[in-house]
Amino acid sequence: MLIVYRYHISNRKVITPKPTQTAHRKGVNKKMPIIFIIGTAGSGKSLFTAAFSEWLKMSKQDVAVVNLDPGTLKLPYSPDVDIRNYVDVGNLMEKYGLGPNGALIMAADLIADEIENVTRDIESANADLVLVDTPGQMELFAFRASGPYIVNELTREPKAMVYLFDAVFSINPFNYVSNMFLSAAVYNRFFQPQVHLLSKCDLLPRKEVEKITDWAANPRALEDSIEQLEGAKRLFSRNILHAISQIGLKFMLIPVSAKTNEGLINFNTTLERILTGGEKYTS
Repeated sequence: MLIVYRYHISNRKVITPKPTQTAHRKGVNKKMPIIFIIGTAGSGKSLFTAAFSEWLKMSKQDVAVVNLDPGTLKLPYSPDVDIRNYVDVGNLMEKYGLGPNGALIMAADLIADEIENVTRDIESANADLVLVDTPGQMELFAFRASGPYIVNELTREPKAMVYLFDAVFSINPFNYVSNMFLSAAVYNRFFQPQVHLLSKCDLLPRKEVEKITDWAANPRALEDSIEQLEGAKRLFSRNILHAISQIGLKFMLIPVSAKTNEGLINFNTTLERILTGGEKYTS
């Protein structure tokens, strides 16, 4: 079941799709699930978005891709909806005398003002599934007030978050637990169904990939690895793992690769189970 919380920002109206926005959709009761790809900088969000969208198209699925990063200069895909058409970081830097970071922060908040336009563009794409590539700097999307507002108000379709665990970063237990903490924080911000992927797994030997996925499936194995850490790192990791266990969050990882397409079938099956009850996106 999807958990949806309504989020309001003062002086911004809640968007209710107009009948004309949805009248052209294929099928009276057709759903258009929206998937938000999120993760730390360098975790491979854009490359994974490109690879998964191409894989879906090869599977005869009608997919639309949304670029929600206003500061990106180059993308490995051609977006169907591009926030850069509405929010330009370069113009903000020039107009307000901001540096790159200040302009990115302002741009992240200005996206919320364009939510009606982006919603209209997504509806016009008339796809079976929408992939949203979020900003490279995760904190600009996940940890500002505008982030949950954007997720909740971007159409009224079923949604899910996909959090990428960078395989290279997650190779030791301290970094892995740090990623668990960030993922739990993201869930706490959005309260949407969340899938966890081990991205860029083609960069690691198979034995290392299996070790990380075993940590996800077997908490005792992770605890044993944590006990091999030294001093403050061991204490921090142990306490974070205990806190997450108390909350009851699960971190089952699906290894994926944008280079080899490994794991895409398992990932897609998981999404279909969450968003459509196991049915294909195409009606």
